[in-house]
Amino acid sequence: MRGLALFACIAGLLASAAGQQSLGQRTALQVDTDHQVFARVPQDVLAQISNSLQHLATKVSPAVVQIEVSGLGLTNDGGRQNTALVVRQHAIGSGVIVDPDGYIMTNAHVIEGAQRIRVVLSSPAHSSDMPATVQPRVLDAALMGTQKEADLALLKVDAGKLPSLRFNLDRDPEPGELVFAIGSPEGLQSSVTMGVISSVWRQPDPDNPMAYLQTDAPINPGNSGGPLVDITGALVGINTFILSSSGGNEGLGFAIPAPIVNFVYQSLKKYGRVDHVEIGAVAQTITPTLAQGLGLSQDWGVLIADVVPYGPADMAGIKTEDIVLAVDGHPVQTLHRFTAALYRHPLDEVLQIDVLRRQGKLSFTVPAIKVTDHMDQLAGRVDPVKSHIGRLAILGLDFTEDLRSALPVVRNGSGVVVIGRAPGFNSANTGLQTGDLIHSLNRTPVDSIEQLKSAVAKLKAGDAAVLQIERLGQFQYLAFEME
Repeated sequence: MRGLALFACIAGLLASAAGQQSLGQRTALQVDTDHQVFARVPQDVLAQISNSLQHLATKVSPAVVQIEVSGLGLTNDGGRQNTALVVRQHAIGSGVIVDPDGYIMTNAHVIEGAQRIRVVLSSPAHSSDMPATVQPRVLDAALMGTQKEADLALLKVDAGKLPSLRFNLDRDPEPGELVFAIGSPEGLQSSVTMGVISSVWRQPDPDNPMAYLQTDAPINPGNSGGPLVDITGALVGINTFILSSSGGNEGLGFAIPAPIVNFVYQSLKKYGRVDHVEIGAVAQTITPTLAQGLGLSQDWGVLIADVVPYGPADMAGIKTEDIVLAVDGHPVQTLHRFTAALYRHPLDEVLQIDVLRRQGKLSFTVPAIKVTDHMDQLAGRVDPVKSHIGRLAILGLDFTEDLRSALPVVRNGSGVVVIGRAPGFNSANTGLQTGDLIHSLNRTPVDSIEQLKSAVAKLKAGDAAVLQIERLGQFQYLAFEME
């Protein structure tokens, strides 16, 4: 009914624009709503609407892919209590091609725990002259990196000249704007639904800076990772989750805004990670209760709750209970805008922060610092040839005592440290992560890169491989088949 009401609204607007036409002219739609409102639209106008929507779907759908993920997970054994079985599981999601050279953005939760990722390219639109035997193209995908805080992941397939979508970065979407969601709900590839932007920059959790576009375009399980596009076919967001009491669509869908998707994409493509700056301060959302208890001059906005001693913010003069007004000249009304400003700020420039303190406005120049993972410090020690183990898709280093500063929690001080992922198209999906310490392969102890390479070389395609690793001070096994 929501789609019918929306279409009736569109038809009514067009009818008003065409009000000079004779009421006796043939009409193609007559909708009687609960309020007895009639919309009479000339047939040629309706044909133009239909053709425009069909053209949009035809234009966008080829750049939307279905993502098939396989891995291992726990399930009950079908009756025995307190028992679980490890079984191979499959999941389906969506993705969007953002670069003709085969780069695909999706949600991090879509590919979480994957041992194998396959991408199903969209088939040509059905037509009477298309052979029924045409099969969609299926490609193996390599994981280039993830950003779990934003729930985004970048995949790469070995293909070129693929259809892709451009990011809508020229302007922010507005409430009421028509949008279209495309994906594979319940595995139904290239499904297109229509709705509007219900709200922009919706922040479901006040203390979580991540914010979303809210839409009533029908979104269901399987749409995750697919695009939300505007009437021009430009990407305005990546569909990520729904709020539902039934498990199905209830008109409360949420998408990651295009500027955030683009920032994460560019970072993952270039570095395999997402770098940003910090100022040594903790911010939180101001609530009426917080404002009343602290005697603040306003009951909304962003408050500095903590300042790290001798950090950039402290040295610049920022204090606790300062209210943030703007960052780099851009107004800050919510926590997510404050966090987004830090993510978007250039790594090599000072930060300008305007605050409100006891009814007075102050401005500070803060020498922001780059957030660096401990493992990033070891990247310069990697030899691209000696450190590369192609069949495991990693770059590694022999663990030595001088690496303990990067891996402070280590129980077994020997093995090979995973410094980074280097996925290839003949490599296995191992589940290894940066910072893992490999101790053995199929019970053969591994103390060096050379030993690991030798052990891997003895395995043929299809052989079982079990790595014993140490991750954050805990041992575990990673089992997979060699490619």
